[in-house]
Amino acid sequence: MSDASEVNPVPAKPQAPHALDALTGGAFSAATSGERAARIRDWLATEPASGQLQEVFKELSARDKGAARAVRERLNEIRRAKEQEAIAAEWAEKAQALLTAPKLNIADAMAWQRDAAKAGAPLSREPLSLLKLQLADRVRVIEDLQHRVQVQREAAVLLAQRIEVFSTKPWRDALAALEPLRTDVARWQEQARELTGDACWASVDMRFPPLLDASRSQLLVVWDAFQPALAQAIAAAEDAAAPLPPVPVWADELRAARGLPAEPAHAPKPKVAPEVLEKAVQTVREALVTLEKETAEGHGKASVGAAAALRAVLKQHGRHIDNALEQQVHSALVAAGELEGWQRWSADQLREDLVAQAEALLERPEGQALGGRKMQETLRRLREQWKQADQGGAPNHALWKRFDTACNTAHKVVEVWLEKLRTEAAGHKARRLALIEELSVWAQAHAASGDWKATHRALQQFAERWREGGHVGEKLFAELQPLWKQAMDLAAAPLEAAQKESLVRRQALVEEAAALGAAPTLRIDAIKALQQRWQVEAQTVALERRQEQKLWDAFRKPIDEAFSRKSAQRERALTELTAHDRMVLDASKALEAANASGDTQRIRTALQALEAALRGQSQAAEQARSDEPAQAQPSPNATEAEASDTAPDTVPENAGAGAATADAPKAAQRPVRAVRGDDRPGMKKDAPAAPGRGARPGEWRDARVGDRDASRGPRAAGRGDERNARGQRPAPEERAPRLGDTAFRAQREAMENAQLALKKLAAQAHGEALTQLLTAWEKRDAAQVPATQDLGGRVPPAVRSAWVQALSCAPQGDASEALLRLEMAAEAPTPAEHIAARRMLQLQLLTRRNDPAPAQTWGQDAARVLASASDAGSARRLQGALKTLLRK
Repeated sequence: MSDASEVNPVPAKPQAPHALDALTGGAFSAATSGERAARIRDWLATEPASGQLQEVFKELSARDKGAARAVRERLNEIRRAKEQEAIAAEWAEKAQALLTAPKLNIADAMAWQRDAAKAGAPLSREPLSLLKLQLADRVRVIEDLQHRVQVQREAAVLLAQRIEVFSTKPWRDALAALEPLRTDVARWQEQARELTGDACWASVDMRFPPLLDASRSQLLVVWDAFQPALAQAIAAAEDAAAPLPPVPVWADELRAARGLPAEPAHAPKPKVAPEVLEKAVQTVREALVTLEKETAEGHGKASVGAAAALRAVLKQHGRHIDNALEQQVHSALVAAGELEGWQRWSADQLREDLVAQAEALLERPEGQALGGRKMQETLRRLREQWKQADQGGAPNHALWKRFDTACNTAHKVVEVWLEKLRTEAAGHKARRLALIEELSVWAQAHAASGDWKATHRALQQFAERWREGGHVGEKLFAELQPLWKQAMDLAAAPLEAAQKESLVRRQALVEEAAALGAAPTLRIDAIKALQQRWQVEAQTVALERRQEQKLWDAFRKPIDEAFSRKSAQRERALTELTAHDRMVLDASKALEAANASGDTQRIRTALQALEAALRGQSQAAEQARSDEPAQAQPSPNATEAEASDTAPDTVPENAGAGAATADAPKAAQRPVRAVRGDDRPGMKKDAPAAPGRGARPGEWRDARVGDRDASRGPRAAGRGDERNARGQRPAPEERAPRLGDTAFRAQREAMENAQLALKKLAAQAHGEALTQLLTAWEKRDAAQVPATQDLGGRVPPAVRSAWVQALSCAPQGDASEALLRLEMAAEAPTPAEHIAARRMLQLQLLTRRNDPAPAQTWGQDAARVLASASDAGSARRLQGALKTLLRK
């Protein structure tokens, strides 16, 4: 146990209970947050006052936000309830005003429900729910009255037609139908009085009461005329002295019953032509078919028009049709009148489809929501379809409420989009106004600027910024566009003046180009100067792209035509081959054939023949043979000229001192010869020749003034004769004629191919000789050593003799040092195992300054290697070194 003294803990001071703890049932003294939230919920179930809720939320939100959330939600509910109560009272007052008004407008009642829903009024709670039902009942009653007016109107028309039909039948049939007709007319009048006596009759649309009054007047007129005529017919049938009725059919019937002849005053009824009867029947049938079709398809609006058309046709041609067709007409008219009964159901089906489409606008899958413009167009289309459905049948307010609520909810997307458009339009307007102001300031600052290209570029940038300034409305754009054009015209005025002046100058340049192109001689320097002036003008002032391209085409056209003429002349000149050109072409073809054969001797022979053709030796020989008869007897003048020509070239060798003191004879001038300029495509005639480029084969350049050999005097005759004997430099008088372009290109290509072929054949021969040498070393056979010509010019005969002598003896000595010297001479790599020996040998050679270098003794070193024994490694090293040394 510990020896430390035991310390008694100090009891904690009990905390005072919170002031609201008793009110909330101990929520502030709860140990955990969950217990506190449970006590708060229990306290909220007691429905505390709003002030208590505010006080508890203020204290609890600082301690436990989770428990305070329930209090905050109750406060929000109370706040919303108060707001809804105020809104409900306001809209209840408006509904009471509509209900107590003597005349209720259906549109106002429907608008009340829509606007109340928008304002957030609690339409599902009292008293708004009851008021909503009362308004719906009133609207339903009014719509029913309007529908009954239309039915009564149609019934009056049909009843009048029934009465009129009896005027064409015997009077006894009319007497038999008198009581039913009297009953129907009385019932119709009673129903009309019920309509006008209804409490909601004042709220009916103003177009329906005149329709009912007109139908009553028409029916009473027909009925009042029918009753006296029938009573007079009855009296005339009982008393022969009684007057006849005014109905012609009845009067004729009574006159025949009395045995009296037909009334002479009346002319006999004319006989109706068959064409008229057929036309009447056809017209009535067409109108009847149209009405039956519209009625069958359920087109309420179209069926009304078709029924009216059928009545008009029946009124005109009714007396020309038979009873069966007349009965079909009356049946179709009755069916059209009954169509409105089921037309409401058809219209409701269409309305339900529109409601489903409207409610689906906000229930689209994620990522497929409609944008503002698309939503606006869709809502407009749905409302137009609803209007068309209302025209075809009676309205349905329950469906209209759902449809209007869905459309209003979806329209919030359109409102957000429109607000965004308005904000963007305001920003675009401000940006465009700022751009106009910036353009005006820039125009004033650069009014005197002479940099027209920079001005043109800046104006294009301003125009591009204006095009990218953003969308604005048509009305606003119509206001801003004149301001922009005015500022742009002011800024572009100096540039346009400069462009007009530049246009005049460019047209003058075009005229100068036309004059140069039409000249017989093409002046390249003038054309270059003119093109430079055009470039300076184009770089100074920029024109519109199409106009500038059009001017450039007009400027370039005559120059291009002139160069085309020159090219055509050059091509014609190139196609004309001389005898010397044909000779060179034939020799070039022979050389190409030799190159293809792969025979070295044949290639060399063909190459010599081509060089001879280039020097013109064959042509000179033929010319000499043709001139032999003329040279047999030379004329004195020719002899003197020849002597004068050859005098400078026949100066003796021992005349050096005398030539220094005596006057040198005047050298004869060279004859002027026409030479072909370098007018090949892509070549510049005035460009200096490339340094180091030799003349063509067979052609030598004349000595130039200031040549390095000009101060040395004439060369020794012996040296010159020796060089001429080798054929390296012919005399200037033997210079061959200049070649045409075709012949020159052909001989150059043939000679290049020949050189490549010779190099390739030499490489092949070199490899074969080296292989043959290694085989001779391996077999110790001196007879297999290649000839000196096969080994190449790098192996003198003495070296080959040393190699033959080395192979003739038995193997002796060590070839390691000799192989290292060969690799050093050829700068070839040394195997890894011999690198240390090579470095040691290099150090030893540095101390032997008077000894020859390995590059000078590689022939003797090769002989030492050949004198030693052959092995595979030494053979590979010897082959690698000799492969390089025999090429150098």
